[in-house]
Amino acid sequence: MTRIGIVGAGNVAARHADVLSGFPDVTIAGIADTDPHKAEALASKHGTPAYGGHADLLNAGGLDAVYVCVPPFAHGNPEHDVLSCNLPIFVEKPLSLDLQTAEMIATEIERRSLPSAVGHHWRYLDIVEQARDLLADRPVRLALGHWLDKVPPVGWWLDRGLSGGQIVEQAVHVLDLARLLVGEVSMVHAVPAGQPVDGEIDRATAAIMSFADGAAGVLATSCLLPQKHRVGLEVCADGIALELSETRLLVDGERVIEDDGRAKTRVDREFVNAVQGKPADVRVPYREALRTHRLALALARSAAEGKPVMLHE
Repeated sequence: MTRIGIVGAGNVAARHADVLSGFPDVTIAGIADTDPHKAEALASKHGTPAYGGHADLLNAGGLDAVYVCVPPFAHGNPEHDVLSCNLPIFVEKPLSLDLQTAEMIATEIERRSLPSAVGHHWRYLDIVEQARDLLADRPVRLALGHWLDKVPPVGWWLDRGLSGGQIVEQAVHVLDLARLLVGEVSMVHAVPAGQPVDGEIDRATAAIMSFADGAAGVLATSCLLPQKHRVGLEVCADGIALELSETRLLVDGERVIEDDGRAKTRVDREFVNAVQGKPADVRVPYREALRTHRLALALARSAAEGKPVMLHE
């Protein structure tokens, strides 16, 4: 039986806990959160101990792996302490508020040769595999990404110093999909709308992206709306146009293919397989997620500085 600890007790942590508890070979060994009420509520649901912080969870011992599902501003110390215990790690996006923290974590994971994964579950969408098959050897020449939505109901989200902004916290899913289907990005230029209140995130942003193989890209984000309006990626290649969301693939504006809805289960199952030493299809280990994180931070930097930013590996 694989014993997994969870750091964080918010909505995303609860989703992972629900999935993991459905695996017959997994036990949730403990849940830690700095808010004891949240920790106790989620732990009680899954019949496991609650801890007031990740250090207490780690000190209790007996873990085979740890999920770190904390807000953007809280990344760094939990990952460092988990890795110090030589434990495989699953990290929810975004990886951090800065690049240095994520780079240090990636280096430590590789130094210890530990299994890792990041929660870019869109990579496990059945429709993404179908999109790749449809594109075949036709390179994408235009990519249009959108995240047009509302403000999430968490108090820290509008604070730039806590969330990192909408591109880093939300649209990173779209950027990861663009990297998968189109390729690496060499230059970005993001323009925020209007004058944001000091310390708050931009409420709308438009950006152009130049891909290394010559494709052009556009990303539009907004959190001004009363509900989720449009989230996904459109790509155009020679003779075909695809539009992907988290639930469906639209081919040439006519044929609709619904996703099978199992991506959030697959991302956890494959990480558990890796922890158990079984053949595992971990599509986004930490180093791969770092490449997407670097792109998101470049866009945020461009919007803040008002000028293009070049990306270099």
